[in-house]
Amino acid sequence: MIPSDYYRGHSSMGGICSRRRGRQDTEDGVCRTVSRRYCKIGSSKWLGTSFSRPTENCPGEASYSSLMELCINKIRQEIDKYSSFSMLPRDISQQIFNELVFSQCLNDVSLNAFRDCALQDIHLGEYHGVTDDWMDAISSQGSSLLSVDLSSSDVTDSGLSLLKDCLSLQALSLNYCSQISDLGLKRISGLLNLTSLSLKRSDTVTPEGIRAISSLVNLVNLDLERCSGIHGGLVHLKGLIKLESLNIRCCKCVTDSDLKSLEGLTNLKELQISCCNITDIGISYLKGLHKLILLNMEGCLVTAACLDSISALVALSYLNLNRCSLSDDGWDKFSGLKNLKVLNLGFNYITDACLLHLKGLTTLESLNLDSCKIGDEGLANLTGLPHLKTLELSDTEVGSNGLRHLSGLTSLEDINLSFTLVTDHGLRKLSGLTSLKSLNLDARQITDTGLSLLTNLSGLTHLDLFGARITDSGMNCMQYFKKLRSLEICGGGLTDAGVKHIKDLASLTLLNLSQNLSLTDRTLELISGLTLLVSLNVSNSRITNDGLQYLKPLKNLCSLSLESCKVTPSEIRKLQSTALPNLVTFRPE
Repeated sequence: MIPSDYYRGHSSMGGICSRRRGRQDTEDGVCRTVSRRYCKIGSSKWLGTSFSRPTENCPGEASYSSLMELCINKIRQEIDKYSSFSMLPRDISQQIFNELVFSQCLNDVSLNAFRDCALQDIHLGEYHGVTDDWMDAISSQGSSLLSVDLSSSDVTDSGLSLLKDCLSLQALSLNYCSQISDLGLKRISGLLNLTSLSLKRSDTVTPEGIRAISSLVNLVNLDLERCSGIHGGLVHLKGLIKLESLNIRCCKCVTDSDLKSLEGLTNLKELQISCCNITDIGISYLKGLHKLILLNMEGCLVTAACLDSISALVALSYLNLNRCSLSDDGWDKFSGLKNLKVLNLGFNYITDACLLHLKGLTTLESLNLDSCKIGDEGLANLTGLPHLKTLELSDTEVGSNGLRHLSGLTSLEDINLSFTLVTDHGLRKLSGLTSLKSLNLDARQITDTGLSLLTNLSGLTHLDLFGARITDSGMNCMQYFKKLRSLEICGGGLTDAGVKHIKDLASLTLLNLSQNLSLTDRTLELISGLTLLVSLNVSNSRITNDGLQYLKPLKNLCSLSLESCKVTPSEIRKLQSTALPNLVTFRPE
């Protein structure tokens, strides 16, 4: 699934507010202890995925428990009293199981109560303590079992083999399972109903393991991301003609010869080969994949010659060429990609001349030009893109005059102008973009005057003013931004007097006021009514332990950063244990 934010570039939420230019992102770009909803992702994190738990109510949303939910909650609290749920209807036992997992109350003892319950879904990804001892009860679900997630578990080949009789199994996730090897894959090679198999970072899997997978002829989705030993093994995928999605990103062992093995997989719709040792030759083998909708080749070792091969993929809707060291050559055929919706050209050596060839991409909805040599006149080529919703211009040479070319793009919802030459004067040209929801202005040139020119944009839900010279006087404008859910004013000149204009922004879930050195405990008192807050950063300020008492009403707070403040970890832990039950991460620790 394509994430809604595509590949916006952001700054981190830590105590330091300036973004490091040209920084390569780390492995996942995600803090493992905090939900991805509360983390910011860099522009190269184009196709990050996460396992989703059942949908939760949004913070502050009215919630009414049904009788069934009350009963299940009671069972969870008294789980030690139950030895078996096998007599219950399957849907009820499934709900009880899901609740125990979600609340981290399931263990090897309580799991046995679900033996022979005909459960359909067992999602234990990243659940602590899952070993081979759990697999007997899991496999007892037999032909009812449809999906299993054992990611990051200590299950071995022996434990995995117990699933061989669960012949109805359709989806299996074994990501980060370091003790599962080729042998385990051979033992489940008879699960012919499998349509989805995920083996992210399975370093023990070799071409022999891929050979075992080749018997799973109904596979539609296969994820081999960061599998370091599969070079030469993709040849065994030739028979998987139903395959629609293949992820081999960050498999540095994969070369052009491996891609040649994919020529016959003509049903492929999604292919991720980013950060592999792929050159123009490898890309040429993809020409016949006419159903390909998504191609992610970030960081591949290609030249302008690869663009000729890509232009033959006329069904493409999503294309990531981030960090491919491309220049202005070879783009003349790109106008034929009439279905393209998302294009990532960040961190390439392209200039305004390249944008001339993008004028015909009238279906484009998202364009990333992060850190490219784009200037004001190049933006004139975007005027004919009526469906453009997301535009990433961070670290470009765009200035205030260039923004006049954006005034007619009334569908724009998200613009990143951080580290550009835009000043207060230029922001006047954005006033007609009434669909705008997210605006990033990490720029020292922006002052209170510029902020006042944005008051027409009352639909903004995200406003990022990292490094802008905003003072208390400019904060009067906050009354126009009632829909804001995310506000970041880092390194401005705010005092407590300016923060009083934030206290009525009741929709805020993320607030970053770090690097405003004059803020005191009074600030925490002023924002204590923002009960929807999930993430709060007031680092490098004059906050003390005495101010922590004002955070007690913020029951939805998951992340709190007070670095370089006069607070102690012990006092924050006390606050966590007594008043903030949802607080997952905090600094100082």
